[in-house]
Amino acid sequence: MRCLFLVLACACAFPAAAHPHSASECREGGDFIRNAARARDAGATRDFFVGRLEDDLLTIRAFPPALRWFARDAADEAFLRTEVQAVFDAPAASERHRDAFLERCARRAERLARAAQ
Repeated sequence: MRCLFLVLACACAFPAAAHPHSASECREGGDFIRNAARARDAGATRDFFVGRLEDDLLTIRAFPPALRWFARDAADEAFLRTEVQAVFDAPAASERHRDAFLERCARRAERLARAAQ
């Protein structure tokens, strides 16, 4: 049991290498972006929403990268931040934002997968 704990502790101590998001992770991210657009439509301001995102990202960094949702490293954070900002900077229907995010997330995942080979 002690050996298992040591292995898990060591695995959590090293940052996870950048990896492509799965289709499921992209869909979850797309839902997040769609909900950002819905929040915008309900009156949330860009400053408020981006501020909350930054607070959440700060909290998420307390966990080992392998246990984080979507934003495992600074590049993932920048990608998500840019997508949220676009919701407020170029308003469109929530489903349109989601669909555009899914396309960009899939392309990014393909790029990361090629780079890892």
